[in-house]
Amino acid sequence: MSKQSSSSQHSGNGNLTRSLITYDMEVTEKEWRQVEEQVERLLSGQGSEVTACDVGLEQSKPANLRKTVTYIVCAIIFNEKEEVLMVQEAKTDCYKQWYLPAGRVEVGESLEEALRREVKEEAGFDCEPITLLLIQEQGPQWIRFTFLAKVTGGSLKSLSAADQESLQASWWDRQSALPLRGRDILRLIDCGLKYRQDPWHPVTLPVDLSCRHVVQRLVLVFTNAEEQIWVLLIKAPVLHLPTAAAVKTHAVTWAANVVVQEAMPSAYYDQDVNTLGVFSLQHNGRQHGKTDGVCFNTLVALVPDHVQRNEDGEKADQPLRPQPGNTQRKVFFTCVQQLQ
Repeated sequence: MSKQSSSSQHSGNGNLTRSLITYDMEVTEKEWRQVEEQVERLLSGQGSEVTACDVGLEQSKPANLRKTVTYIVCAIIFNEKEEVLMVQEAKTDCYKQWYLPAGRVEVGESLEEALRREVKEEAGFDCEPITLLLIQEQGPQWIRFTFLAKVTGGSLKSLSAADQESLQASWWDRQSALPLRGRDILRLIDCGLKYRQDPWHPVTLPVDLSCRHVVQRLVLVFTNAEEQIWVLLIKAPVLHLPTAAAVKTHAVTWAANVVVQEAMPSAYYDQDVNTLGVFSLQHNGRQHGKTDGVCFNTLVALVPDHVQRNEDGEKADQPLRPQPGNTQRKVFFTCVQQLQ
């Protein structure tokens, strides 16, 4: 099973102007306002309640922590010397090896609460998350949320305080020899350093909104030759962005391909479907078995993978348009332009 990953990214606030290809479907002004407000919230890194699921729900089980889903939180914390906080493992299978402060989210915890607890138990420090940095997944049964965080109190755990959580903690200069539990954390540390030096997305923290399943909401865009941005919308039962439930093997990257194939079967194989990143993440977790799910608000771009030519053989960039049969699926595109 391959591991999928995506970085968190979103753009700033903006007002939206729009024109519409409806193909005989009526859309009320109220529906327009609601979907525009939703898109603007997502563009600014916020969230919105999940009210429908268009794809995969019949293949998905409700999220139940420790049964159908496992969430891992991981902390990347630097000091003023850009040394990274590490903990020495107490577990038998990796005894005395070093790793970032990390662990499983417990029942009833938010992701941020789990992060604070793990850092306190394993490293001795109080901390606060700065931003969600990376999301990695092997399907809904294993998802790791890596945060950049900062120390706000406490003291470095010493060998005298060793327990079942860890043996001790230390600051690592990334040059000294250190027996690592896994080299996967080197990429995480590098991402944390790069974000500190030159953030590639705004500060992003989980949005406190409940969700029963692990789902992905798509802001699926296509830019035509006139530089207009078209966003895929679904009108069933009300106008909304497409949403897909995670299946056994994939949580983040599969849904966009399925949605595009369903919405535009005749154009699907002419497009590259690129999952670019996550605008925001929604999670609550307070009601076990009812709000253990997460919603990834994801940016996806359709990019033509072939050169279209007109009857004279000249390159002809054409706007992507739904085919007539798509009306039955109640899928269409709206043209939006973000105003800075």
